[in-house]
Amino acid sequence: MARSYTAKDITVLEGLEPVRKRPGMYIGGVGSPGLHHLVWEILDNAVDEAMNGFAQNIHVMIEKDGKAITISDDGRGVPVDKHPKTRKSALEVIFTTLHAGGKFEHRTYRTAGGLHGVGASVVNALSKELVAISKRDGIQWKQQFKHGKPTTALKKIGRARGTGTTVSFQADPKIFPKTEFDSELIKERLEIISYLHKGLCITFEDTIQKEKITYQHFEGISEYLIHIVSARGAPSVHDALFAVDKHHDETDSRVNLVLQWTEATDEHIRSYVNGVPTGSGGTHENGFRAGLIKAVRNFIDTHQLSPKGINIAADDIREGLTAVISIFVPDPQFQGQTKDRLNNPEVTQILDSILRPALEHWLNHNITIANAVIGRVIMAARAREASRTAQQNIIRKNIANNRLNLPGKLSDCTSRAATDRELFIVEGDSAGGSAKQARDRRVQAILPLRGKVLNTENTSSSKILENKELSDVITALGCGFGKSFDITKLRYDKIIILADADSDGNHIATLLLTFFFRHLSTLIKHGRIFLAQPPLYRIDLGRDTHWAIDDDSRDKILEKAKSHARNGNAEVTRFKGLGEMMPKVLWDTTLNPKTRRLVKVEINDQILTDRIMNELMGKDASARFNFIMAKAEDAEGLDI
Repeated sequence: MARSYTAKDITVLEGLEPVRKRPGMYIGGVGSPGLHHLVWEILDNAVDEAMNGFAQNIHVMIEKDGKAITISDDGRGVPVDKHPKTRKSALEVIFTTLHAGGKFEHRTYRTAGGLHGVGASVVNALSKELVAISKRDGIQWKQQFKHGKPTTALKKIGRARGTGTTVSFQADPKIFPKTEFDSELIKERLEIISYLHKGLCITFEDTIQKEKITYQHFEGISEYLIHIVSARGAPSVHDALFAVDKHHDETDSRVNLVLQWTEATDEHIRSYVNGVPTGSGGTHENGFRAGLIKAVRNFIDTHQLSPKGINIAADDIREGLTAVISIFVPDPQFQGQTKDRLNNPEVTQILDSILRPALEHWLNHNITIANAVIGRVIMAARAREASRTAQQNIIRKNIANNRLNLPGKLSDCTSRAATDRELFIVEGDSAGGSAKQARDRRVQAILPLRGKVLNTENTSSSKILENKELSDVITALGCGFGKSFDITKLRYDKIIILADADSDGNHIATLLLTFFFRHLSTLIKHGRIFLAQPPLYRIDLGRDTHWAIDDDSRDKILEKAKSHARNGNAEVTRFKGLGEMMPKVLWDTTLNPKTRRLVKVEINDQILTDRIMNELMGKDASARFNFIMAKAEDAEGLDI
């Protein structure tokens, strides 16, 4: 490292170089979410045309082995005349210049999802190839780009019928480790867009799978909510939906929302701003919750429905609520280019002022529905009180001495620094015994669990606390549960799920992940949950020993050995479980921080994860059956 630091050490990145140098700043990363963010950027531009009344149809096509995307709309078409400042065509400026676009003012777009003028140029910068076609004034124009730079001039390629824009691109493999687009993820996004912009016709075409689907919903988000409630499987408390679609004159904003209470034990809200999903919420969700709680409390107080001895909390009102919020604002302030959170402070008051009086009025004029809703709220309050009592009983039993009150089967570590400590949640007493012998006693704690733990997808807090295995996990973690949760009291830096590498182990790991996702999701958000990767196979090649975590790894090792003419000496051993591993082998392959492999549990798409978890772990068996039937052809090497 040079000791001097002068002006010549300052790097100035020109044009789209910053995007290629630091793509994460613009698309959040280069994994699957970042790759598909390229699609969302171009798609948002097409939707903006439809949102403002200039387009009625959008076409999305996957081609070239799933690595190329084409998005077309019948909007006005990208302008092609010369820009007065740059003397380049407007199309070239839009695709090659950061912060260039027609959405900074409101002359051309009243509301829009694309706002920063970087979407098209970012996609271009991160594409191996991009082709933009614009149809305007009866002429079709085309320009090609590579790595964000023009490879051709803007050319007339013929006459055109109608107007519109078509963008085709392939992600750059030098930027993205995987460049194949996920058709299921794209289809889900397209269907949601068709709900949010009722009447808009969106066609999806997959040339590889020979699939073509059209999405068009004339009932908008009311139809979307019915779809969500049906997919989640929990029965509704009332049949009629509450819906609001109102314009806010002072800010020129529009609020469109719909809600329904169900028998689910959680709150489920999907929010959108100008058609863009805001998975991390923001001020619009805050305003929605404030207005909702005030309206329900006012109804309870007016009709004197509050039960004696029970305090109704905000969470009781929101339990079981399913809602879709779609707002349109002229100047949304998103948190970053990925736009997953809204920060406009005035939006909180807008949602509150629109929802509260409308919901109060609806409850007062639909007494039968209102009674069912309030009954659901009171039931949630009583269940919470029962859960709190059960939890206090557990805490009371363990109040005297922290170490003595830990679960009896927990083999704790000696270090008192939480930042050094790791908790391995191990499948079975046998595996737990091996892990206890293999571990580093200073920083690694072992908690063995007996058998398959409780499926907590549709389980109340009180039932979880009554379950011995999960109660032990909660006590060992030390950070509390439910209302008493406090991550600062977490006793370990890493919580590692250690299960066998076979299908039974995968099932147990899935059950534990369901518990953490539904009931201790903050631990996942803070990056504290990990999956250990123990080997399924031991492969001895002469004096060398290799470890394979699955069949694919085993086959790759054997193939490599075969290429070196060593396959004849290969001896392959399949482990029946962690319990039969010698402690030294378990340490070398799974516990040793220098040689082990851990997978951090992350949630890249909260909505998609919620849906998959509900389908695969919920009470509705038909959802799992449909999943199995849809994926049956992809199944290989079933462990049965």
